Amino acid sequence: MLQLLPLGRQKRNNFMKILTINSGSSSIKYQLFDMPSKRIIKKGFIENIGERGSRIKDHQEGMRLLLKNLPAVSAIGHRVVHGAEEFRQPILIDKRVISKIKRCSKLAPLHNPANLEGIQACRKFIKDIPQVAVFDTAFHHSLPDFAYIYGLPYGYYKRFGIRKYGFHGTSHEYVAHEAANKLGKSLNKLRLITCHLGNGCSITAVRRGKSIDTSMGFTPLEGLLMGTRCGDLDPAVVTYLQRRLKISAEKTEYILNKKSGLIGVSGISNDMRRLSRAYRKGNKKAKLAIEIFVYRIRKYIGAYTAILGGLDAVVFTAGIGENQNIVRNKVCQGLFLGLKKKPKILVIPTNEELMIAKQAYDLIKR
Repeated sequence: MLQLLPLGRQKRNNFMKILTINSGSSSIKYQLFDMPSKRIIKKGFIENIGERGSRIKDHQEGMRLLLKNLPAVSAIGHRVVHGAEEFRQPILIDKRVISKIKRCSKLAPLHNPANLEGIQACRKFIKDIPQVAVFDTAFHHSLPDFAYIYGLPYGYYKRFGIRKYGFHGTSHEYVAHEAANKLGKSLNKLRLITCHLGNGCSITAVRRGKSIDTSMGFTPLEGLLMGTRCGDLDPAVVTYLQRRLKISAEKTEYILNKKSGLIGVSGISNDMRRLSRAYRKGNKKAKLAIEIFVYRIRKYIGAYTAILGGLDAVVFTAGIGENQNIVRNKVCQGLFLGLKKKPKILVIPTNEELMIAKQAYDLIKR
């Protein structure tokens, strides 16, 4: 069974083993880091939790098996998708924090409940070590109000919390720091645009290490075309579809989130690798899907360059951003014509788990 390390001795030695947990609806991904060296001791995942035929009936059972096979752990860092306006930085988990994360679940009903399953399971099996919640939305709390308030009656923001929150914050923050290291400059002196391009996609304008605008909004549906999400859309399309197809709000959400984006346009796949192969063979819908995808990225980069008042580097990360040359080349082709000083183009693998471990370590050390 899992061993615990006495925290007092660890703090004196400035040494901790931090376990990171990313608990999804039917999976648990984990990594165990030696901190501050950042060395990975162990990593893995448990999937198909609660699904038919699975021997793991729920997250508690999955967490019990996971913890049983791990070496000594000092602390746990949990990924939590939505912190609303409650959480602007990592925080030690207690009953009060859990209650607030539950309240935030109304804004992320597909994610926060699953994140809470992992937290509750860990608290059941491990009672004597600190656990830290790290929020995807936290990095974007530096957005100014004129960037996050929508053009709706202001009372809807005050009553229902309807505003831009932004997501993928842990990834954007990580690659921004890595970009500064690669450029050999202080992050406080840089203007960056970070592009997290995977099945979910978002772009963030980073000035002096702070997010000042980001493409995802109230939910992860806003912004770029994504694997299965439509991205930016005239809101009237939603009500028009509901009237024409005589479908419910739930069915409409399903179409916008699961049947749109790359797979919706191409009719082939949400996997950019398959689309790229189809594109090279002359498939017109694959070509169109990729062109829409690229066009929206270019449009956001142009807008954010203007907002930043100049640009030092564009950073590509995540599955598509790191691995699809065809996308990066199309995005960057002729993008900065006319600029006296061309920004650097960087490809940096994201590591959200390491960022969670680092933030948990820093919080506990303080």
